[in-house]
Amino acid sequence: MQQPARPAKAKRAHDDFVTASTRRPHHACIGWQKRSITLNFPDDLILAFDRGLRTVAGPAVAARTTPAQGLAPAEMSDTERLTSGRMMRVNHTGEVCAQALYQGQALLARSPATRQALLQAAHEEWDHLGWCAERLQQLQARPSLGNPLWYAGSFLLGAASAAAGDRWNMAFLVETERQVERHLDGHLEQISPADLPSRAIMRTMRAEEGEHADMAIAQGAATLPKPLQTLMRATARVMTATAYWI
Repeated sequence: MQQPARPAKAKRAHDDFVTASTRRPHHACIGWQKRSITLNFPDDLILAFDRGLRTVAGPAVAARTTPAQGLAPAEMSDTERLTSGRMMRVNHTGEVCAQALYQGQALLARSPATRQALLQAAHEEWDHLGWCAERLQQLQARPSLGNPLWYAGSFLLGAASAAAGDRWNMAFLVETERQVERHLDGHLEQISPADLPSRAIMRTMRAEEGEHADMAIAQGAATLPKPLQTLMRATARVMTATAYWI
């Protein structure tokens, strides 16, 4: 599938943003480009907090054109439109959580290579967030009221996984992305075939989630114990059930 083009205005907006870095001198990701900079841990926390505010409260503007561009949905009933809106709200909340996870994981990642991979994945998932937010507006649906809480919890989970070491950091990422793939498969089965824009967004998201999981495996991800995988699935079910309604 051809990657959507990046509008110049949205790209400049991304170039103005500075992502989390590390205590020691390294190539930090500034405006999603590598430059040499030295920052300490308090600076990292401030940047992470700023990113959290932008994710939860600010408008998410994707750097790439939505996969739904030019797709007009066929006639949908009120029930079908309501279902699509709720599913897209769940997806939007999932992308809010993804930003929090990646930022938490990058904050405490031990190697520059792992950190850079996480920040690159976060950059791509920011587009997912923007696409979902745009589709929510088109469906006249709102984001979940619980997004600030889910962001905070996901950030802490990401930081905790990073503190265990890069192999476990990547293992957590792999399991997260595999679960997202399964959720998206389920959503594609539930929304109306007539909702072509939502389906196009979900398919693209699913493909890129898989790429991020493959990236984490290539980075040397360990395999999470089964009990932890089960706990993660249970937590995801609570999040999706809550976001669907609230």
